[in-house]
Amino acid sequence: MMYIGEICAFACAIAWAFAVILFKKSGEKVHPVALNLFKNTFAFILIIPTLYIFGETLYLPVPAEDYLLLIISGAIGIGIADTLLFFALNRLGAGLNAIVACSYSPSMVILSMIFLDERLKLLQLFGIALILSAILFATKPKKDSKITKRDIIVGFILGIAANILMAVGIVMIKPLLNRSPLLWATEFRIIGGILFLVLFMAFYPARGKIIKSLIKTHSWGYTISSSFIGAYVAMLLWFAGMKYTKLSIASALNQTSNIFVFIFAALLLHEKLTLRRVIAMIAAIGGVLFVVLG
Repeated sequence: MMYIGEICAFACAIAWAFAVILFKKSGEKVHPVALNLFKNTFAFILIIPTLYIFGETLYLPVPAEDYLLLIISGAIGIGIADTLLFFALNRLGAGLNAIVACSYSPSMVILSMIFLDERLKLLQLFGIALILSAILFATKPKKDSKITKRDIIVGFILGIAANILMAVGIVMIKPLLNRSPLLWATEFRIIGGILFLVLFMAFYPARGKIIKSLIKTHSWGYTISSSFIGAYVAMLLWFAGMKYTKLSIASALNQTSNIFVFIFAALLLHEKLTLRRVIAMIAAIGGVLFVVLG
């Protein structure tokens, strides 16, 4: 089917945008580490029957290095990055987080240049500068804002780090992804994310408090629905987009999720749609276009 990768990447953007709103609601009660562990475990369970429905299997006769690479990719891009994303989402809200999420495409392009021998053009450098300018422009809170300057700065640092790590996680397995079954690769990346989070919890002194935030939550509807849409549906669509089209095209279409998050945050979370945020979002999306199409 023509344009299957592009269709999946755009569908992923819509699904992920809605999931972000649900994650924001769930994250008001559930600790980011607990939320990340739950969503990954939930997705892991759902993908097992999906594998066999589509005629795939959990075990493939491939080198052990392939399994290890997927697990490491998952630990970085899911275990660490998604946890940082949830921390950023709690501090910034969905609208501001959508602006900082525009750092994803430049991260992907720069890493592709370093590790996949792609060249960075002048327009792409301009696009990166435009995105960074938009992020800096959006960091000034309004006097009546409930978000403090500290929350914005820390949230933006966490969000940018999350996007860089997501890009690292996908660039490092792109050659492997091109020759691997979609569901199998997705499952072992999720396993990597789960293993990292379990090890983190094992050595974290306040793990009881983290687990309690999940067990005693009154937001199970948000937690389950966000995990299904964000960790299962959007994850499969995202991976399919990365597999069936070029990284630059897929990442550009993925970035349209920021527009949908911006809109959903205003409509569903009643976050203020200020002129500063609108200008920052337009500049950031413009920067993404320069980065990807430059």
